[in-house]
Amino acid sequence: MRDAPAPEPLPGTQASDIDLRLAARLASLRQEHGLSLDALAASSGISRATLSRLERAETSPTASLLGRLCTVYGRPMSRLLAEIEADPAQVVRHDDQGVWVDPETGFRRRGVSPPARGFSAELVLGTLPEGAAIAYAAPPVGGLEHHLWMLAGRLDLTLDGVTHALSPGDCLRYQLAGASRFSCPGPEARYLIAICRP
Repeated sequence: MRDAPAPEPLPGTQASDIDLRLAARLASLRQEHGLSLDALAASSGISRATLSRLERAETSPTASLLGRLCTVYGRPMSRLLAEIEADPAQVVRHDDQGVWVDPETGFRRRGVSPPARGFSAELVLGTLPEGAAIAYAAPPVGGLEHHLWMLAGRLDLTLDGVTHALSPGDCLRYQLAGASRFSCPGPEARYLIAICRP
């Protein structure tokens, strides 16, 4: 199939460069998987109208929406976000680390060491505002190994119905197999996650 053309936002909107690249990648992934908008809506639980707006960069996807799409496409969110960036250098300077902000919750995700060819692990810095929560119904790839190290604040991480209350210095190791929920009772949670592919 042909690659999807680069999306253009509606007049009056100001889509960022990363939003435009992400929209184009979402459109090309759907085409690569041979899915119509209706078929993707059925498999992801996201309305056809919302999917269309995402692919045209008329709206920014939330972490929850990206999580659902990544599950359909069988790739971690970090891999999806890395696919819209240039090939990372061996030394990833602070100013070159991609930052994505969830427009719904304010969650900030920094790709400290983004996915790259020849490497099976990555590092992600997450910042979840006080009172915010993000839930994922299923992992994008079963068996992903996570090592989450709390840097500051408080985080309640629920894995398959079991909640782990984490404070600075705590490290939670787990293999992602089912539903997960990140919530911050306050203060703002900052944590580093090492993600290893199975």
